[in-house]
Amino acid sequence: MVAQRVIWILLGLLLWSDPGAASLPLLMKSVIQALAELEQKAPAVKASHKVSAWLLSGPSSGPYNHLYHFLLGARSLDAAELDPYSLSPELQGLTKEVARHGVRDGQEYGVVLAPDGSTVAVEPLLAGLQAGLQGRRVINLPLDSTAASRVAGVTFPDVAAIAPDGRAPSSPGLRDAAPDVTTANIGTNSPDATTGSPDVQASLPDAKAKSPPTTVDSLLAVTLAGNLGLTFLPGSQTQSHPGLGSEGCWDQLSVPQTFRLLDPRASLLTMAFLNGALDGFILGDYLSRTPEPQPSLSHLLSQYYGAGVAGDPGFRSNFRRQNGAALTSAPLLAQQVWGTLVLLQRLEPVHPQLQHMSQERLAQVATNATKEFTEAFLGCPAIHPRCRWGAAPYRGRPTPLHLPLGFLYVHHTYVPAPPCTDFARCAANMRSMQRYHQDTQDWEDIGYSFVVGSDGYVYEGRGWYWVGAHTLGHNSRGFGVAIVGNYTAALPTEAALRTVRDTLPSCAVRAGLLRPDYALLGHRQLVRTDCPGDALFDQLRTWPHFTANVKTRPARSVSQRSRREPSLLTLPASDLQ
Repeated sequence: MVAQRVIWILLGLLLWSDPGAASLPLLMKSVIQALAELEQKAPAVKASHKVSAWLLSGPSSGPYNHLYHFLLGARSLDAAELDPYSLSPELQGLTKEVARHGVRDGQEYGVVLAPDGSTVAVEPLLAGLQAGLQGRRVINLPLDSTAASRVAGVTFPDVAAIAPDGRAPSSPGLRDAAPDVTTANIGTNSPDATTGSPDVQASLPDAKAKSPPTTVDSLLAVTLAGNLGLTFLPGSQTQSHPGLGSEGCWDQLSVPQTFRLLDPRASLLTMAFLNGALDGFILGDYLSRTPEPQPSLSHLLSQYYGAGVAGDPGFRSNFRRQNGAALTSAPLLAQQVWGTLVLLQRLEPVHPQLQHMSQERLAQVATNATKEFTEAFLGCPAIHPRCRWGAAPYRGRPTPLHLPLGFLYVHHTYVPAPPCTDFARCAANMRSMQRYHQDTQDWEDIGYSFVVGSDGYVYEGRGWYWVGAHTLGHNSRGFGVAIVGNYTAALPTEAALRTVRDTLPSCAVRAGLLRPDYALLGHRQLVRTDCPGDALFDQLRTWPHFTANVKTRPARSVSQRSRREPSLLTLPASDLQ
């Protein structure tokens, strides 16, 4: 299998590369270039060895490395075996940069910038690809007392590949699978970008459960379940969940080299790590169900981080959260987190915090981790921070909002009129609107709180904490959310509508930023304007929180207004609708 051998060699090069080699920009395009070069050099023979050998032969070691050893397989190799497949010095430098994911002193390592504007950790992505190429193994639990010694020899007790046409029960995960031969599959349908948020209210494992999980899915374990479980163990820095999904900023977007996190308390479960893990899970599932000949990995990643796999625009990294939610469920993921912790308890050396932990306690950790992940990550829209789209600095001193707010005001930008469908265009639109608002209108910043593109992303404007300039006389009472485009006669994409109607407000309510009884209004209900366009406004009327009867607050005189609440005479085209 050429693809499996290529990824095996690549991960070897990640760990054997000369640290002094010149490095390419930390872009997903560079990773794909490395894969393509290896695919040209790798012989077309079936790979008999597994990529996890390279995930584990590097300088770092710990419980998660042993999980790689056990689930993906490993063997000891030396650098001489890699000589026939050496990469160019530039690509060797790149692979050295992304060899291991880590967070140190506010900086995140092992991540690259993808074409959709997201930052992706390479290690969990490659682990997911390898697990998928292996056919998605299922490990039956409990392991016997010799499990730890078996790790060194890389044997697999009670292991079965998942059949491509099987189907997993929705709950409780894979517990009902046969103990010796597992034929269940997890997620058999191709990812569907229109799938809604996961049902986080579904029953999660009972903390008092008497029967622990009986199987572990290797794909979920090496991508999501293991790291979720370890991060949420008692005593970890994520007990109050301050760092789950922390974002960051690149030193530059054209030639990125350094990525610094915005939250100094960030755990290893950064936004980049979760992106990479989810991409590895989605693509690993796809590979496990794709018959031979499988696509080259460089081609698959080019499509996934481009226009879409097999021409499907919904099957791309822009919609990873929707697609990931379509492949699993909260009960299934919680069961797998629990099962992976049980497995880690049996492997040597045992994680110190896992020693002597009861099944009841492990079940509670799995429940907490899954709830946070499904609600705060899968259930929320992906928001590009200001630094990602190249925002200019705020001019003056922003005025803080008094949270939670009670209103959500919906706008269309009108100008730009065409919807933006990729990161480059959406980011350019954001910079253009900010320049107009700051330079022509003399505002302190872009007016909107958030802007929604048709590329699957939300773009941070003034954000959750600062008063905007979007709804004259009402800026301090609600968030102003605009969808890029002119929606006088046409509607935005379903993904954009779902973001404004469902995921963005529900996420804000959960975070205490928006009141549960918030009112959703169209801009025209408060200001003399056609915004957000007839077609979009008619759609708003059907939404649950839409409020028809609103007492408008009269606009203050010019002498009473601040620059943050401009008069109608100075509103730009994007607000005067």
